[in-house]
Amino acid sequence: MAGLGDRRAADVVALIPKAGSARITRRALLSGFAVTAAGLALSACSKQTAFGASIAPDGKLESQLNVYSWGDYDDPANISAFQKKTGVTVQLDSYGSNEEMIAKLGATRGTSGYDIVVPTGNYVPMMAANGLLQKLDHSRLRNFGNLDPHYTDQSWDRGNVYTVCKDWGTTGFAYDTNVITRPMSSWADFLDAAQKEASKNVAVLEDPWEVTSMYFAANGIDPNTTKKADLDAAEQYLVNTLAPHLKAFNSTAVTSGIPEGTFALIQAFNGDARQGLLATDTVPKNWKFVYPTPTANLWMDTWAIATGAQHPDAAYAFIDAILEPDASYREVDYIGYSTGVKGLKERAKKEGFDLPELVFPSDEVIARLTPAELNDAAERLVSIVNRMMAKAGS
Repeated sequence: MAGLGDRRAADVVALIPKAGSARITRRALLSGFAVTAAGLALSACSKQTAFGASIAPDGKLESQLNVYSWGDYDDPANISAFQKKTGVTVQLDSYGSNEEMIAKLGATRGTSGYDIVVPTGNYVPMMAANGLLQKLDHSRLRNFGNLDPHYTDQSWDRGNVYTVCKDWGTTGFAYDTNVITRPMSSWADFLDAAQKEASKNVAVLEDPWEVTSMYFAANGIDPNTTKKADLDAAEQYLVNTLAPHLKAFNSTAVTSGIPEGTFALIQAFNGDARQGLLATDTVPKNWKFVYPTPTANLWMDTWAIATGAQHPDAAYAFIDAILEPDASYREVDYIGYSTGVKGLKERAKKEGFDLPELVFPSDEVIARLTPAELNDAAERLVSIVNRMMAKAGS
């Protein structure tokens, strides 16, 4: 994140890419930005679970923990069990975008009242540079070693100085084999079919990085490129060639589009594609999901402790408890995305978890993924997708 290090915390809001807060992100599929239901679930939950918690250095935890996260993004049984085990009252507040969360923390300058926040990885450098996150004391996270090394030491937080993996996923596409009868395996295939068999029946995500990365990947260009020539070529193709064939920019398209048959080709997050396939009584055999070559996003939502946290001991205890294998498996089962803890893939297969391949990609797929960066091209990507939307609707 060039140039961020010498900015002041008070400038954080200005660093947010324009139009970002209007995006419907993958978490919107889970909750519609609602948090009230989560609170009701906690009071009504009767499921009993064994749950550990790290103890503070002085042997005591604070009585309160304030978590600021995406709506309905944590298993209520886990939170209820943590409260019962520790006596800590967990208060959940929700936001609908990283930008909204950053704006709140930046405006309050360490007095937000929140202890734990859940930023997406590519926003972490900006937040750290502007003093919004505390450095982690790894000695307080005894379960950190439960994480698979694939999901630690990411490019945006080397050494996990500020964050720990909460959930991660990737992007691909689903297609109706009754409409597209040829094999599909790459982003080049997606772009070709979008203009042919699936024309006018295609949905893509609203996220500018995700949409533009299809073009970059299909043409052997780094999806995080900031080169003007690359961005110009992407705009020319995506606006003038691809956009007229698109039906929708909609992150919820896959969850409803598969069971309702409203699209033939859908760009989607892997866990959301699974939700769409499981939305009917039987998994539809005419739909396939592809982890496309040569690359796609490896996005990660993370646990972090906010600067000015008033209940740091409870925050460490909570994060550590969620990293326990049993708690982590319940999280996967609840939200439909992997937490990065070792052994979950094997356990899911053993316990009859539906469509585990859509939550746990193969090592071959993981090895070729590219974490998205929030870099100097961010504004241009937003502009490109806005032009695509206008062209598709014209």
